[in-house]
Amino acid sequence: MSTRPRPPSPSVPKPSQPAPGVDALGATPAADTFDLANRQADRLTGQILVAMPTLTDPNFAQSVILICAHSADGAMGIILNRSLERPSFEALLQQLDIAPVPPEREIRLCAGGPVENVRGFVVHTTDWMVDGTLRVDDGLGLTTSLDILKAVAQGRGPRECLLALGYAGWGPGQLEVEFGQNSWLSVPADEALVFKGDNETRWRRAMQKLHVDPALLSPTAGHA
Repeated sequence: MSTRPRPPSPSVPKPSQPAPGVDALGATPAADTFDLANRQADRLTGQILVAMPTLTDPNFAQSVILICAHSADGAMGIILNRSLERPSFEALLQQLDIAPVPPEREIRLCAGGPVENVRGFVVHTTDWMVDGTLRVDDGLGLTTSLDILKAVAQGRGPRECLLALGYAGWGPGQLEVEFGQNSWLSVPADEALVFKGDNETRWRRAMQKLHVDPALLSPTAGHA
């Protein structure tokens, strides 16, 4: 889904292929492409990345990112703690000609990352799925179909969800290099960290889940 014609992609690192499960046509690769049960141990799909205090890139400083797909071809994730003031959910539905307006239900919007930042990605619980949904893990999915926004507008849809505009992307081996540079910590995703609470506290809550005090981290701290 998109809110207007897509501009040239931002000049930030991203996979050489479209984001897994959300390519330019909205098609989803065969299910075995993202067989989580057989993924290699170093793959981070379903994990939440927590930026180290030393990561100062304004796109990612103190960011909390759900990794939706990670393979030898690269990685794709949604930043969870960047608030998006405009458009409102109601205004977005109007742009997409989705009724009813006002909707029966509101969901949180966030800026999901610097890549394709006019394109919509819905992170949600897996009690609601469609054929094009990418299963991130047992409890979380990623959908780009307008069907999910139509369901939410009608007061239906998944129990928990958020709408992100844009995503974060890494090329082959890039995320592994950044881990080697101690740019990130990782923690398993859970609903509370993904959906609950405010964005201002999400990074610190992620650190607390890791039992880490950010003030005690050094540039050479190891992985949690």
